[in-house]
Amino acid sequence: MTTKIIRPLFLVAFVASLTFATSLRAAIAPAENLLSADTLGFFTVPDCTALRAASKVSPQMMFWNDAAMKPIHEKFMAKLNEKFTAPLEHDLGVKVADFMDLPQGQFTLAVTVNGSTGHDDVPPGILLLLDAKGKSDSLKTNLAALQKKWAADGRALRTEKFHGLAFTVVPLSSNDFAGIFPKRAPVQELGKEPKVEKPGELYFAQFESLLIAGNSAKVVEPVAAHLTGGSAPALADDATFAADKLAQFRDAPTYYGWFNGNKFFTMLTESPASAEGDPASVMPKFTAAKILGVTGLGSLKSASFALREARDGSALTLHLSAPEATRAGILKILALAPKDAAAPVFVPAESVKFSRFRLDGKQTWAELQKMIAGISPQGLAGINSVIDMANSFGQQKNPGFDLRTALMGNLGDDIITYQKAPVGDSLVALSSPPTLFLVAVANADQTIDAIKTVAAMITPQDATKQAPREFLGHKIHTIALRPTRNAATGATTTSSLYFAASGGYLALSMDTAMLEEYLRSADGKVKPLRETVGLAEAAQRVGGTGGGMFGYQNQRETMRQSFKLLKNASEANSAMKMFPPAFREWVDFALLPDYSAVQKYFYMSVFAGNANADGLTMKVFTPRPPQLN
Repeated sequence: MTTKIIRPLFLVAFVASLTFATSLRAAIAPAENLLSADTLGFFTVPDCTALRAASKVSPQMMFWNDAAMKPIHEKFMAKLNEKFTAPLEHDLGVKVADFMDLPQGQFTLAVTVNGSTGHDDVPPGILLLLDAKGKSDSLKTNLAALQKKWAADGRALRTEKFHGLAFTVVPLSSNDFAGIFPKRAPVQELGKEPKVEKPGELYFAQFESLLIAGNSAKVVEPVAAHLTGGSAPALADDATFAADKLAQFRDAPTYYGWFNGNKFFTMLTESPASAEGDPASVMPKFTAAKILGVTGLGSLKSASFALREARDGSALTLHLSAPEATRAGILKILALAPKDAAAPVFVPAESVKFSRFRLDGKQTWAELQKMIAGISPQGLAGINSVIDMANSFGQQKNPGFDLRTALMGNLGDDIITYQKAPVGDSLVALSSPPTLFLVAVANADQTIDAIKTVAAMITPQDATKQAPREFLGHKIHTIALRPTRNAATGATTTSSLYFAASGGYLALSMDTAMLEEYLRSADGKVKPLRETVGLAEAAQRVGGTGGGMFGYQNQRETMRQSFKLLKNASEANSAMKMFPPAFREWVDFALLPDYSAVQKYFYMSVFAGNANADGLTMKVFTPRPPQLN
């Protein structure tokens, strides 16, 4: 997002906390009844008071506000004040802290087409709606002071009326909030004069307890019509949104958002005709229409999310509206078959992460080839050339070798991953915990031969020479990977990939003990993950495990290793280079407390997904930690 959009958006958001009506009459309509029909997407909190109350007792906020987190909390807030709050207060002449509790009703931020074609200089519309309810009276003086400061700064304020509602119009400049956002350099094309950025404007008005603020007349005019009884198409009239509202936004979400795929992708694909005289190119032209068509994203009607905070935990729902009849490309790949995705009995209880996807490998490969060919036939030809090269290489030892059959043709419809806690507290151990990957294959011997053939082409000559090792009737194969060098310390790390076949799966890991444990699991002595207390109940909150996708995370243990990793990084200056410099200024991980002091705020989380005739859905549920009940 460019500063051309960010600056007016930022000012809109701030004015939202300062400008409200002085009278309360009727309840303000929900966002979808106020937003225009050309809305590209929006985010809304229907009740800020309810959100504020839920946040106070949420495990995440309780963790952040815990006394043990005070040192790192205070450092972060001090940096926030230095870099953000203080420059803002200097520019506006007000105290931010005085207005933090003013949002009481809905808070909505929306983006609209605003007359843009997606290929011109017209920015998208930015609109903010904020219901102050009973807090507006205390803002009259502050609003007057703000307007007085704008006038003193030389801004020529004016008034425009839409449907009888008077809007104050404030001209903006590129210097607004220069202490927070860097000044944007003029855009200049080769051989042309630099483009002069058009000055922006902020429109705002008050209707009863509602603030309306936007970056153009086209953005605020439909809202004024909806509020004053005028006739204008609203987002609520959109059939796709209406269907999503009924299915996704029931039961009072704490907050939710919606993206208009129909309108957005149509705008992108309506590209202007190429200018005459454009030089010919041997490279294929990657137009938006072409990309959206071959990837299947053009058939995405909408995307939405809804989060619900409840006493027993937090539930998030993500939904892609994509009818089965028109799915192609990525959306067709993601539409997993309704098959069991529960943790098999061999997945051990001490696993800290687990995921299972019933992804059809052969269908995925076929769709990927279609996408590549649709974007660039030369690209698919290049891939086929590499495969043919691998075939020629493999046929030197095995005349019947065919990579397409041995690898892609053997892929099944099951991918399982699980991870255990790191062994040791070194930075290398913490950043590379033991992980096992399982891929269902029809003929494991052919697949192993294919992997070794490809590895022999891209790794040092002796990387695949090691003979397979016998273990409980199975062969463990080893491929030595290229050494990696730490740029900060100069240290070189060597590693190997180990793999074996068992139970219809090809098992792969960079930890030989992890692989051996899987091969040993047939003895029935492993306590399974599926017996973890609370897991079955949590799974039911996301629709069960029969939709083709399921995952689990032991957040208490993953956060434990995250604390170790971050504190380890703070002690080794070279390790801190993994974080951007700006981030290092804000957070000092050496100030993190002992994990035992805050572990009560973490428990587990699960996710599951499914597909039906209307679209794809994923749900995430994070139960409230028992220690907080």
